[in-house]
Amino acid sequence: MSRIATGICAAVAIAAGGYWLSLSNSSPSYPLIGSAEAQEADLDTSTIVEMVQGAEDAPVEIIEYASYTCPHCATFHQGAYKQLKKDFIDTGKVKFIYREVYFDRYGLWASMVARCGGPEKFFGITDLIFEGQSEWVKAGGPAEIVDELRKIGRLAGIDNDQLEACLQDGTHAQTLVAWYQENAERDGVQATPSFVVNGKKVDNQSYADFKKLIEEELGS
Repeated sequence: MSRIATGICAAVAIAAGGYWLSLSNSSPSYPLIGSAEAQEADLDTSTIVEMVQGAEDAPVEIIEYASYTCPHCATFHQGAYKQLKKDFIDTGKVKFIYREVYFDRYGLWASMVARCGGPEKFFGITDLIFEGQSEWVKAGGPAEIVDELRKIGRLAGIDNDQLEACLQDGTHAQTLVAWYQENAERDGVQATPSFVVNGKKVDNQSYADFKKLIEEELGS
């Protein structure tokens, strides 16, 4: 049985250039996401904001590595994550950090939309992206897919001008990719969803197993 069949989305190696594509073949003047100038720029990955939920001083820290195009990540966020948030994040026991993984350009574009509203809207938009994943990932070509992502952004209260500014920020896109690559290399991330619990890497698992692991870390 493959790792995908057991609930993990395997990594796909993609050259950096694979992320950058004009959003509309019918509009050749439409700016590219990730221009050549952006790819040649000095990238400061420390400018990327960590997306965090829960108490800063929580005794347990969980880092999730997820791709917006990974169906198993969507399953986790529609199930185990909601229970995890209710029982441990909202109660101050777990500090939860979400880090994006970019296996494809669509996941990168989804991330740029999710981050467009800032930290205060990020997790709400992330929920919408995962809830609608089965629809927007099958919308058609790049132009159709990014249109569906724009709809999600507008549903979250982001206006068109702000969305376009976020999607056209090539330097930010390239910096996000560099940030993801640094994180993945440091924590040995090869599949999604993957988790780091108080410094220890764990694979995707049921909520019951997560609960047991967290309670062990809490000493309860």
